[in-house]
This record gives sequence, C-alpha cells and structure tokens, in this order.
Amino acid sequence: MSCKRNRLMVKSNQLVLVRHGESEFNLKNLFCGWHDAPLSAGGIEEARSVAAANLNRAKMTFDKVYCSKLCRSRETVEVILSEMKCSFLPIVSDWRLNERHYGNLTGINKRALANEYGEEMVQCWRRNYDGLPPAIDTSNIYYYQIANNPAFQEVPPTEFPLTESMRMCVDRVSPVWLEIKKDIQKGTRLLVVVHGTIARSLIKLIEDMTEEQIEKVNIPNCVPMIYDFNIKTGKLNGGLKYLGDLEYIEKMKKKVAAIGD
Repeated sequence: MSCKRNRLMVKSNQLVLVRHGESEFNLKNLFCGWHDAPLSAGGIEEARSVAAANLNRAKMTFDKVYCSKLCRSRETVEVILSEMKCSFLPIVSDWRLNERHYGNLTGINKRALANEYGEEMVQCWRRNYDGLPPAIDTSNIYYYQIANNPAFQEVPPTEFPLTESMRMCVDRVSPVWLEIKKDIQKGTRLLVVVHGTIARSLIKLIEDMTEEQIEKVNIPNCVPMIYDFNIKTGKLNGGLKYLGDLEYIEKMKKKVAAIGD
C-alpha cells in the first residue's frame, strides 16, 4: 500500500524523448523514411555513450517504453535499456510512431537532390509543414521492401502512406500522444524513442507550437529531451530540457538542419 500511496502523492512526472541513433542511411545522407535501415556502428555508439550515458548520469528510471516498428528505433531502445540494466521493461512498438514517409525521395542522397532541384526545394520537402515529396512508386528500389515489410502488417491498407508531409505526421501521431499523456498522468515514467520528424510532431503537440515554430526545430540523434508535467492537470511545468553537453547539442542541431554532403 505504501508504494501506491507514494505514487499518488507525486505531483509531477517526466517524459523523456530520444531520437534514435545514426542509421546507415543517415551516415550516407540518404532520405530514409519507412525504409528499415539499421543503426550504423556510430549510431550504436551514440545510443550507448550519448543517450544511455546521460540518462544514467541523471539517474533516470522508467516504467515503460514507446518506439516505432522500424529497427533503428527498436535497436536504440535495446542498447539504452541494456546499458541502463532494465531490459525487462515493457515496450510498446507502434507503427504510428514510424518516421515520416519520404515517398519517392527514399534512398536518394540529399546533396545530389539539392544539386538537381535546388536547396530551396529540398528544404521545402524536408522542413515545410505542408511540403509533400512525390509519392513512392514501383520505380523506387525500396518500394517492395517497404510495402512487404512484415513489421507493417498492422497498418490498415487505407492508412499505409505513399508519401507524407509533416502535417500528415502530426495527424498520425496525435492519437498516440493522447495515449502517452494518459500514461504520464497515471504516474508512469516513460521513455519514447522515435525519429526526427516524429519527435518534432510530439514536440508540436506537447508545446502547442505553431507550424512556423516547429519548422525551425531540429532534433539531434540520441540526445535525451525531458518534459516535466503536472500529473493532475496534464500541463507542462516549464519547457524542454536537454540532457548532455550543450556545445555538442548545438553542433548536432546544426548538422541536422543542413542538407549535408
């Protein structure tokens, strides 16, 4: 009874958001989206020495984990939980937390695309709230890998995307955010390991940002982001806090914002 009573007496609860570690496609500067690219060796190290190390240093503890169906999200979770010695935690893997689908841009180098179509067009596809890449079709070498991925069996056929804007991602993520928020208000300590655009979508919903504000947000790989909530009202106590070296975080934000080489 004392454990339950103590949980009820807690007035606030924290949510930790983490973008997965560097993937093989990140390493090659390719649009990835729903292609199931694994973590690179550097991404595994980021999960260990950036995400898990900072969470351990801050003495964070969790009751439950949310992630996507994509292996780069799940692999990051596995490394973090292993390093934190809590691999027993329940994990909710939800397709609605998959990265934004980049349509027919999937597998294309961002710099090569910018050289062909111009940086403004590529940044529109990447950052404009309603920027919609061309839909993926059978000419794309990743079309069938994505369409036939057994991890996506739970996706309703009418909701399986061929391309997405950020607006569409926010709409997709909104019901999951309501589920996460219920957990927060129950006092469940959550770790959510997702993707760049999905983290931005959650941040928009959490902070009620405008479209223009969220377009300017960049999420570095594996840097833990903490929100503190009032359990009774569900409202934020203050703003977003990053765990880690601030100079490193700013450097990685700029890297994410750039089109790259």
